[in-house]
Amino acid sequence: MYDHCCEEMTRQVDWHCDTHADPYACPDALVNFSAKFREYGLIIHDGGTACSGIDFCPWCGRRLPESQRDRWFEEMEARGIDPWEDEVPAEFEDGSWLASSS
Repeated sequence: MYDHCCEEMTRQVDWHCDTHADPYACPDALVNFSAKFREYGLIIHDGGTACSGIDFCPWCGRRLPESQRDRWFEEMEARGIDPWEDEVPAEFEDGSWLASSS
């Protein structure tokens, strides 16, 4: 479980639609949160799976945590793991690697 900046952000990140299994297909899904990278993005509803990264919460205005995407890839490289070819350890898929490497 991850604590987001405000109740509305939590509601948006946790949004589940009864009609659309894929949030990118649901026009009511607005925000994507990647726990492994600790980054937020606004879903671009153009038929793909793109997001536009955001640095501030659209609802409360707080600065969002800095993305850990570069650090994640650096950690993969340091462990000799090619994330495109090799199996990625489970703790690197859900964000728990951040707690253990802080």
